[in-house]
Amino acid sequence: MKKSIYILLFALLSVGACDDGFEELNVNPTKPTQVAAGNKLTAVMKFISSERYDNWRAGMIYQSTMMQHVATTAGYWSGDKYTWNKGYASSLLDRYYGNAVKSIEDLTVQLEEEEAPEEMKAIVKILRVFTYSRITDLYGDVPYSEAGKAVIEGIFLPKYDLQSEIYPDLLKQLEEASAALGTGTSDFGAADVIYNGDQAKWKKLANSLMLRLGLRLIKVDPTASQAWAAKAIAGGVMTSNEDIFYLQHDADNKNGIGEVFTADGNPRMSDTFINFMKDANDPRLTVLASLPENTGLEDADGNAILRTPAERLDPANQVGLPNGLDSDLLNDLTGEEDVQAYSEPNRLLITSEIAPMIFQTYAEVEFMLAEANVRWGLAGDAEAHYNNGVTAAMKHLSLYGADGTIADVDIADYLTANPYDSTNALEQINTQYWAATFLNEYETFSNWRRTGFPVLTPVNYPGNVTNGTIPRRLTYSESEQSTNPDNYAAAIAIQGPDVLTTRVWWDVQ
Repeated sequence: MKKSIYILLFALLSVGACDDGFEELNVNPTKPTQVAAGNKLTAVMKFISSERYDNWRAGMIYQSTMMQHVATTAGYWSGDKYTWNKGYASSLLDRYYGNAVKSIEDLTVQLEEEEAPEEMKAIVKILRVFTYSRITDLYGDVPYSEAGKAVIEGIFLPKYDLQSEIYPDLLKQLEEASAALGTGTSDFGAADVIYNGDQAKWKKLANSLMLRLGLRLIKVDPTASQAWAAKAIAGGVMTSNEDIFYLQHDADNKNGIGEVFTADGNPRMSDTFINFMKDANDPRLTVLASLPENTGLEDADGNAILRTPAERLDPANQVGLPNGLDSDLLNDLTGEEDVQAYSEPNRLLITSEIAPMIFQTYAEVEFMLAEANVRWGLAGDAEAHYNNGVTAAMKHLSLYGADGTIADVDIADYLTANPYDSTNALEQINTQYWAATFLNEYETFSNWRRTGFPVLTPVNYPGNVTNGTIPRRLTYSESEQSTNPDNYAAAIAIQGPDVLTTRVWWDVQ
């Protein structure tokens, strides 16, 4: 992407920052005072991908380890041990409301004032739904109807809307957006750095997100869940990896997760995930995992012994680290003093700062279609969708580069050895969903809470705050207790205590 997004962000943050009287003295009447809508759209997409801060804390430290994709002995990786770092837990709220939400609400108003085409409004509406769905799925009841309105309407202390009221509106917004989109090119054009203005792809995304959010309702309102799933399928969902919803990063616009791995060498692959792949002879194993270059050992001259790339990528050498350990517990368990013998996310491929940030894939859609068929007889044949999902999940790893390409014959062999099992369909489908959403931990955590799959064995780290159970949500910003105390108090009075074990509305027992 050849855009200097950081310049755009600076411009956005500068708008409206003038002192009283400055505007009248310094406005050039021949130039527009509003940042162009297209520039704002590009910035919004970056804000949704976000930065190292929240990708590190909410995404990786908490969710990737709770979902046993990743493990680490580092004590500050709280999610690996079910301990509570309130600042880490609230990091998505802190970044999304200050950046993505504020910018989306501003852009929404601008498009209305400029009487922009409906297709442009629809694209922003879809991004808005995605943003709020990520927030509410992680926290539950959150500011929605009054969010991002400080400048627009002077609302500085927004109320927290019930998730039970947010979800119907999100789904309604997707339905409206899908209806407004056609097959041509949006007036956003190249400013749309995700789909390059392709309305048909945005329409598929609207329906694919509708399918995702519709299925979220399965435990709390199965009837509504089925109805929204059917509507999404009828509207037309993703049909190939060409439709994947992702943002490609570059040297000027770095991937926040990639920046995490630049800064932090502690993460290792969880033994839960490594064993899943090794047991099934999964060709994704050494696309996703590799051993560290440094063995942690020294030769007779005191030089570090390094592994070759071939040694790092040998499937037989991959070893996962158990979750819930610190360095002392690891030493007690294994006698090892470091984690250099354990696989890490593949530093030769997937942890780059210019890697794509993936939000929703065609593979996920195929797995949801398989589930919809199992549950309600919708969408054709569950086995075909399962096979399509596995195939797509393996093929989309080529987004990380040529070394992520998995041969068709390897995919076919995997499906032959691990065929669709109609007697255990929901677990099998959603375990594959878990594998396919590695590094998109927001979606992994939400789908696990929705389905209970894969079946994960909790840890019981000393001093954990969940009584040895996997958390069900993250927690609100501590600052809300002092800056917005009445609305904060009202939210926890309805939803329940602001702790890691309180369930969000759709995650009923």
